[in-house]
Amino acid sequence: MTKVNAIQLFEEKNVRTIWDSEQEKWFVSVIDVIAILTESVDANAYWRKLKQRLKAEGNETVTNCHGLKMIASDGKMRLTDVADTEQLFRLIQSIPSPKAEPFKLWLAQIASERLDEMQDPELTIDRALEQYLQLGYSENWINQRLKSIEIRKELTDEWKSRGLKEGQQFATLTDIISNSWSGKTTKEYKILKGLKKENLRDNMTNTELILNMLAEASTKDISQAVNPETFEESKKVAKQGGNVAKVAMKELEAKTGKKVVSSLNAKSLLELNKNIDK
Repeated sequence: MTKVNAIQLFEEKNVRTIWDSEQEKWFVSVIDVIAILTESVDANAYWRKLKQRLKAEGNETVTNCHGLKMIASDGKMRLTDVADTEQLFRLIQSIPSPKAEPFKLWLAQIASERLDEMQDPELTIDRALEQYLQLGYSENWINQRLKSIEIRKELTDEWKSRGLKEGQQFATLTDIISNSWSGKTTKEYKILKGLKKENLRDNMTNTELILNMLAEASTKDISQAVNPETFEESKKVAKQGGNVAKVAMKELEAKTGKKVVSSLNAKSLLELNKNIDK
């Protein structure tokens, strides 16, 4: 079973979701939905009371809701109550809110879009392009970002073919690659840029993206060449791939006199793009 965490946007507010490829359905954070519909200062407390009331009424929807690990506000993966779209439609009926109907339409849309993307993967790229443009990223940066997604997918496919496990093993190898070329683990890199649960790659400069792509593409190519048989061997390959990008980075820094890895994040990048446009 493959589960993919994703942050969806409803009226510029984050909604944590997980796509379950086996069941072919979205699971959505109930707390995030309640926070949007009620604008409550304590969505968790609202959900606890709502659960008690619905259980007392014999509502099976609450019973069928279960927990999955999602990224919390502190950046850690924590167990969170989730519901599929059908369950959420029923829950929303129990929450008086003027946003109920727009939210239902939004839920139906993201469910439909995901099924469309499974039939035509190019739609995923088209929608990502549109979203980045709406956020204000430059077309040059977007092209690099979309290419980085493709390269990352090729690398993780290579890891899967070696029998490596998604989750901790993938995270460890990613940290090795990152630390080898940039001198920072993913967590340290995010701290430098002032990030919490935001996506690191969405906050990289063009040059950082290019070097990270070089590191990941090199790791994949080396892995295919040497055929590592164990996780330990794959860790060595990850370091070698990262070192390829490190050499390129050091040469670039020597030529320009500027550090590549910086604290610039998405907000800073978007402000720079606006100033350039002016």
